[in-house]
Amino acid sequence: MRVCSGARRVFIFGVAGLLCLSQGAVAQLRATVYVTGLNLPLEFVQNPADPATQYVVEQGGRIRVISHGVLQAASFLDLSTQISSGGERGLLGLALPSDFATSRRFYVNFTDPNGNTVVARFGAPSNTQADPASRFDLLWSTGQRYIAQPFANHNGGHLAFGPDGYLYIGMGDGGSGNDPNNYAQTPSSLLGKMLRIDVGVPKGDSKGFRIPPDNPFSGSAGLPEIWDFGVRNPWKFSFDDPTRGGTGALIIADVGQGAWEEIDYEPRNRGGRNYGWSIREGTHDNITTQPPAFTPLINPIFEYDHGIGSSVTGGYVYRGSAGAPYQGRYVFADFGSGRVWSLALEIDPTSGEAKASGFVEHTAEMGGGEVIGNVSSFGIDATGELYVVSYSLGRVLKLSPTPLPAPTGLKIVTP
Repeated sequence: MRVCSGARRVFIFGVAGLLCLSQGAVAQLRATVYVTGLNLPLEFVQNPADPATQYVVEQGGRIRVISHGVLQAASFLDLSTQISSGGERGLLGLALPSDFATSRRFYVNFTDPNGNTVVARFGAPSNTQADPASRFDLLWSTGQRYIAQPFANHNGGHLAFGPDGYLYIGMGDGGSGNDPNNYAQTPSSLLGKMLRIDVGVPKGDSKGFRIPPDNPFSGSAGLPEIWDFGVRNPWKFSFDDPTRGGTGALIIADVGQGAWEEIDYEPRNRGGRNYGWSIREGTHDNITTQPPAFTPLINPIFEYDHGIGSSVTGGYVYRGSAGAPYQGRYVFADFGSGRVWSLALEIDPTSGEAKASGFVEHTAEMGGGEVIGNVSSFGIDATGELYVVSYSLGRVLKLSPTPLPAPTGLKIVTP
């Protein structure tokens, strides 16, 4: 296959060849500052019970409240004395179920003082104040209330509720480089996996969750919490919201090793997949001396090399009302380079699988690095509008789509 001239290589799978976008390609995706004054923010989460309230997760252990567009001084929850933080450790994830208004439960993902992953349930008497004494650490099928992390990096940390009401958790491969213990392909390990659990259990339940009956693995095939195998460090995943016309698909941004970043697409309720790490990085052979847990290995729908960026940050399929031309486009970023892009998704009506096309960069239109900084996450509000979390600048930006022109300088390079 021929590649684009220069260092910028972008591969979009499932279309006729390789799409090369010139530097002159532009699109309209404006960014305005929503709140500032945050300390190393990693998540922006909408309160499903109150359209005017959102939460921001700070790596050091605080969950901050945004009310009517104003960042509040008081924390929703402060776990700073109960976690380890720094590097890739810290308070890494927050998820609120759709029934939060009545259940008053929410879930967080953090690394404990020993560096191990804990997923804990808390209660929240109000929309602005959680109960720190309500902490309940989930009990995994390994018999532990934590997931042991052998190294300090690749903790994953994102968790989110799917359209099915179940809680999904992205687990990195345990760290170091090239998954030295082959955890991502080991059925008896929760590392290097996407997990899926049903947390809709009574308060007195000893584990804090049950296994959904259609989870694909159990026994020798894998621990029952496992939904998918073969991810390296899934740094944000999302679901294409079916309540807004989306497909319900799971879209995973998986951070690469030293060469390739990838986007994986999974049709709704189509778990039991193996995304190939560490045998492959993206579509490229990596460590081929150990067999996969099972085949086939699923290709990403999109990958880019480190001439473009170095650490992918997953976003969302846009389903808001502000910009019709963006409907169905997946917006994502790269943490290392501070660049923001979008892709069109062409869904096969029979298989539910997606093809990616129309790769467009939005960094300049959003104000460039001085405005964006290092993008650690995206979020959506109660109306489906998109937000960008700037880790380095300590701010949240609101995106405002405007008409999207056809990319210029686009040519098809045939294999």
